[in-house]
Amino acid sequence: MSTRHITADTTLGELTIVATDDAITGLYFLDHIRRPAQETFGPEVSGDSDELLARASRQLSEYLTRSRRVFDLPFSVEGDAFQRAVWDIVAEIPFGETTTYGAIAERIGDRALAQSVGQAVGTNPLCIFVPCHRVLGANGKLTGYAGGLTRKQALLELENPALVNFFFVS
Repeated sequence: MSTRHITADTTLGELTIVATDDAITGLYFLDHIRRPAQETFGPEVSGDSDELLARASRQLSEYLTRSRRVFDLPFSVEGDAFQRAVWDIVAEIPFGETTTYGAIAERIGDRALAQSVGQAVGTNPLCIFVPCHRVLGANGKLTGYAGGLTRKQALLELENPALVNFFFVS
C-alpha cells in the first residue's frame, strides 16, 4: 500500500490531502478535530510527481474559487457500515444546498439516530470532498465542523451566500 500526502495552501488555511494507492483517503485542516497522526499520512510528495494528488489539489482550488461544484476523484474511506452509510448520504448533498442531521437519520430509518449521525459526520475523513459542511443542526443551526465553525460558515457562504445570510448572521 502506497500512502502519501501533499500540503495545499488555501483560502481556508493549510490542508493536507492524503492518498493511498489510487484513491484519495483524507483531507484535513492543520487544526482539524480528530486529525490522524502525521505519520499515518505517509511521505510528503510533490504535486508535480503525483498526478492523483495534483488533480485533487487542483480540483480543491477550483472549488474554492467557485469554478467547480463537483469533485471528480476516486475516494476510499475506512469506517464502519453506519459511518459509510452517513458519508454516502452526505456525498449526495448538492452544491449550495443543506440538510440536517435529523433528515439524514430519517433517510437511514430512524430520526432518533440524529446524534449518531452527527458523530459519523464529525469523523468524515474527506471534509469538503464529502461535504459535511452542508449538514446543519435542527432549524438550520450552524453546529459542529472538524475544521471549525468559521470555516464551515465560509464554505456555506462560498456555495450559497443568501442561505448563510438568512440563517447565520447575528
